[in-house]
Amino acid sequence: MLSNELLFFGAFTLFVILVMLIDLGVFSKQKSHIVSFKEAGIWSAIWVALSITFYFFIKNYGYLVHDVHDMAHLQAIVSQYAAHLTLIPNDFEASLKLFQNNMALEYITGYLVEYSLSADNIFVFILIFKSFGVHEKFYKKVLIWGISGAVILRFIFIFVGSALLQKFDWVIYIFGGFLVYTGVKILFSKEEDEEINPNEHIAVKFAAKYFNVYGRNVIDHFFVYHKRFKKWYITPIFVVVIVIAFTDLVFAVDSIPAIFSITKDPYIVFFSNVFAIMGLRSMFFFLSSIMDKFHYLKPGLGVLLTYIGVKMLAHHQLEEWGFKTIYSLYIIVGILTIAVIASLLFPKKEPPTEAIAS
Repeated sequence: MLSNELLFFGAFTLFVILVMLIDLGVFSKQKSHIVSFKEAGIWSAIWVALSITFYFFIKNYGYLVHDVHDMAHLQAIVSQYAAHLTLIPNDFEASLKLFQNNMALEYITGYLVEYSLSADNIFVFILIFKSFGVHEKFYKKVLIWGISGAVILRFIFIFVGSALLQKFDWVIYIFGGFLVYTGVKILFSKEEDEEINPNEHIAVKFAAKYFNVYGRNVIDHFFVYHKRFKKWYITPIFVVVIVIAFTDLVFAVDSIPAIFSITKDPYIVFFSNVFAIMGLRSMFFFLSSIMDKFHYLKPGLGVLLTYIGVKMLAHHQLEEWGFKTIYSLYIIVGILTIAVIASLLFPKKEPPTEAIAS
């Protein structure tokens, strides 16, 4: 018999799949098309609204996530995932409210971290589409299915990471050191686009080795059956889906350890990740044309990762000082706000154009 915990997780997954299919236009038989700025804005707003709604759901019904039904069970969950919380003795209702408020705060903080770090993915996705020569009208379909595959890969990554943290406490120092290294690397890296050679990409080599790849694209199809050879083939556009999913997994190496500095609850990590990366598809179309205006965002993300890494390295000391999750939320919002305001106040200078001799 399935536990209520698994039933809740299954219901959440089905809900996300349903919204994804509506977004893709499956029920309306919507054909692939170029996503307008208005459509992207509407869907970005929908995903943000769903994410905020889920925050209030966790705040009021968070006990459903772990099927908490009595004080003993609550104490066991708190000791496993939120040891910093002090429950109120002999008051289950008040203790449960305290726990749910903490879950909601960890969720929204993790969501903000994941969503902000996802902004960096946009530049790489644009580069991938240009390198593989993908037509703009296929961007939406490729992104949705690519990101959906990434959700599955992240699910594995998150629960394996959580298991490691639970068993080996020292893993958090590895995560912290890696994030500090990545943050500093971003701060000192030069702004120059790295070209992607489609034939040399690891995901392309993987697809070519283990699948039959069709020689050309077939409009709006990921798979095609060749009657002459009696074989199924994947089309080049599906190879791009694999590349997108693989690329997101590479980004997850930074972002998932970052959110483990906020919460050790794998469910909260997964929920915040799902809402952040599913909203990434809409954000891609909404922000891709204006991301160059926020040129201080990338250094801001470098500062953000460095801060989170230092927080993980010093987590024992911070716990002794009574450092709360809400403080992290304030610092994260502050870093991102400063990066955006600085970008608007000090716009990027365009390189001077050489005068044409008459």
